[in-house]
Amino acid sequence: MSAERILYPCYFDVTLERREGRRVAKNLGVKSPDLPAIEAVLRKMKVPHRVEEHHHPARWAEREGRIVAEWEGSKEDLIRKVASGLAGRK
Repeated sequence: MSAERILYPCYFDVTLERREGRRVAKNLGVKSPDLPAIEAVLRKMKVPHRVEEHHHPARWAEREGRIVAEWEGSKEDLIRKVASGLAGRK
């Protein structure tokens, strides 16, 4: 049984501050990340996932959606790997 890890696009948005939801260092962030880009990275990593129409609690007015990934490791490890994949797509 896999653990589910929730990823929001704001985690990777270089234009946001940490208090606004960014979870990666600015040098790993991208401008305006979206669900299709995050999905592409997860597919490349062969991580099972699904997209949901929920929003980040701190950004309730932004309807950006979220991804639920099946990942056994830590959430921070997954976030770093996805951020690296997004940075490589620039």
